[in-house]
Amino acid sequence: MKRKAKPVQIEYLPLKEIQAPLLLWYRQNARELPWRSDPSPYRVWVSEIMLQQTRVEAVKPYFARFMEELPTVEALSRAQDDKLLKLWEGLGYYSRVRNLRRAAQVIMSDCGGRIPDSPEELKKLPGIGSYTAGAIASIAYGIPAPAVDGNVLRVVSRVLCCYENIDLPPVRRAVEEALQNVMPKESPGDYNQALMELGATVCLPNGTPKCAECPLRTLCRAKSGNVISELPVRSEKKKRRIEDLTVFVFIRETSPGKYQTALRRRPGTGLLAGLWEFPHTGGTLNEEEAAALPGQWGIKPLQLLEKRTAKHIFTHIEWHMTGYLWKVEADENTPFTWADGDALSSVYAVPNAFCAFSAAVRGYLSPEEPLPE
Repeated sequence: MKRKAKPVQIEYLPLKEIQAPLLLWYRQNARELPWRSDPSPYRVWVSEIMLQQTRVEAVKPYFARFMEELPTVEALSRAQDDKLLKLWEGLGYYSRVRNLRRAAQVIMSDCGGRIPDSPEELKKLPGIGSYTAGAIASIAYGIPAPAVDGNVLRVVSRVLCCYENIDLPPVRRAVEEALQNVMPKESPGDYNQALMELGATVCLPNGTPKCAECPLRTLCRAKSGNVISELPVRSEKKKRRIEDLTVFVFIRETSPGKYQTALRRRPGTGLLAGLWEFPHTGGTLNEEEAAALPGQWGIKPLQLLEKRTAKHIFTHIEWHMTGYLWKVEADENTPFTWADGDALSSVYAVPNAFCAFSAAVRGYLSPEEPLPE
């Protein structure tokens, strides 16, 4: 007989004590961020989705460009695939932007174009979980709902000196319940953002927090017990699977001084679905082996311009890539799409996994002198 899991209990009364000093600190030290200056539901929603797994500084230019191109829920709901993916190019985790559009379409068809204000209704939308629902409801609508992300879990674990594993869903839910009990009704958005801000800028991970700058240092049990480095408790990460790839960057001359590179679209499902990539094959090929392969695509290598290696880390996979950049002869019957420098920059979304090769090929597509024969 399977034993029932013991319910997780998180103290909430000590969290009441941190409210006043935390809010005071936040109002004096909060970073100026573009989505905070105008916390409308749409802007809060887009920013929170972008900030998942991504640093604030990296998000800023993406957010500005996204708001300029798709300023409303309606505009997002109508966005075409290529435009949507190009706007997201480099942010990674592309299912996020696809879910954004799917949710926008539901909002337009079922909600009269208005983003719901209750956490329960928000969680029914594609790509919106408990954290994002709480962030939108509290920041944009002033509804007292907790928004618990990794930063908040770390702060709470240390303040309470709690050794529960924060990667476990029951622990996250228990923290949400504890924070719900102390959520200030007059400023829930500020409270949630204060906890997130503290975790992002002061109560840092890996045992290196800036305790001297923390407004909660006299209330923090992990600090008083000198066990900061032990918290929070997390699950051991699984080892990534390593995949070796050989990448082909083909460059053809279409007219004197004008060049294009070969791209192909990835399948519509799975890793990096629907994005554009440089042709590649499994394994690590030497130069002779690599030179023999393009013929099957109707491509004749003329000159090896460069060989380079690159590595890209996904959540569960690590790509080790060897890339060959060739000047080639190729007609229109190859199984690829050929793009010039302008199209590569503005039309085709190539993921960060291939950024080492994207950066290299741009110089060859717009050379100051003709490429060697």
